[in-house]
Amino acid sequence: MSTPIVVGIDIGTTKVCTLVARVETDGRVRVLGVGVEPSQGVRKGTVVDINAATRAIAHSIDKAERSSGLEITSALVSLAGSHVSSMNSHGVVSVSNQVIDHDDVERAMDAARAIAIPHNREVVHVIQRDFAVDGQDGITMPIGMHGYRLEVEAHIITAAASTVDNLRQCVAESGVGVSQFVLNPLASAEAVLTETEREMGVVVCDMGGGTTDMALVIEGEIWHTMVLAVGGNHITSDIAHGLRLPFSQAEELKIRYAHCMPSEVASDEIFRVKSFGEDRNIEINRREMAEIVEARVEEIFTLMLQEIKRSGYDGLLPAGMVLTGGSAELKGVAEQASKVLGMPVRVGRPENLTGIVDKLQSPAFSTSVGLVQWAVLMSEVDTSAETHPVGVSMGGFDFPKVKEIIKRFLP
Repeated sequence: MSTPIVVGIDIGTTKVCTLVARVETDGRVRVLGVGVEPSQGVRKGTVVDINAATRAIAHSIDKAERSSGLEITSALVSLAGSHVSSMNSHGVVSVSNQVIDHDDVERAMDAARAIAIPHNREVVHVIQRDFAVDGQDGITMPIGMHGYRLEVEAHIITAAASTVDNLRQCVAESGVGVSQFVLNPLASAEAVLTETEREMGVVVCDMGGGTTDMALVIEGEIWHTMVLAVGGNHITSDIAHGLRLPFSQAEELKIRYAHCMPSEVASDEIFRVKSFGEDRNIEINRREMAEIVEARVEEIFTLMLQEIKRSGYDGLLPAGMVLTGGSAELKGVAEQASKVLGMPVRVGRPENLTGIVDKLQSPAFSTSVGLVQWAVLMSEVDTSAETHPVGVSMGGFDFPKVKEIIKRFLP
């Protein structure tokens, strides 16, 4: 096997998606296996029923193994939820031999990571923002440069240790090891952002069923992250309460008829549904439903705007926002986001995929595709990954070596 095989498991509030993929020689990702299963036991990105969550994850993994013909042994797993928090940190070290090498960079990152965090929290990511050598800042990669003092600005993402352990246990019950947890918006960013957007400054917003996740990417690096515990399921719940409908029926109506801009819907547009306690169908005005949807969507983006302004980087985002996730498929959602945020907004979808991609070119699968692209990047860190598959059992697999690659690339 000359190209690496990678695996990603996206565990969301709405669905669990397992992808098995191979990297082609032209850099494109060929999807070999897909396993999509309705999510159970997960609410707002947090496990609330271990047995139900384990069953859903196991079924998703089984489907992916059957469609790919490969046995999955390890995978990158998505992470979300309001328990996730982030901070920026600064690390300083002296350069040992006047020429900066990998050890100096690692020591600087360790110094940035050496912050006081509560015992019930776990560091998920330590992401370098930029370096400074002898006071000269704005350096992307200092290795090979001469200097005496190396500084690094790092973005540190932590999560509740118990929540992470519960998620790890659910995956382990299926016989699969978690190579690394990856925050949802970081994975989605790999799938939907262009290089120009990354360099200029952009917000990637992943609107899922239970959470809305955000990451600010400026000058190619992550500068700020946030998870908001509200998502598409709240829009469905509003429709269900407002129109007195079962949740499942409200979800179907949302997908089929919902619009985030009532002004774009004809005032006399009517559709019929069966409500609670009614023997006959009732008439619902589509514009009235659009007003219910608009109120919740406007609230979500108002909260996003507050968080962007709180970060202090609101003036560094000329590329605007790239909206993805299942709720990004709502009609008029990009227009409503642009109206509230006062910036350009586009809906991002995974691209440059081959193989089994019938459903995957949808915003709902951005995190799933992004996970395998993260795994691809890790494979490129070390040349040994060119000859060893990642995440499947095929013999001659150097798992400890891959773990070291993961630790180096995703602290």
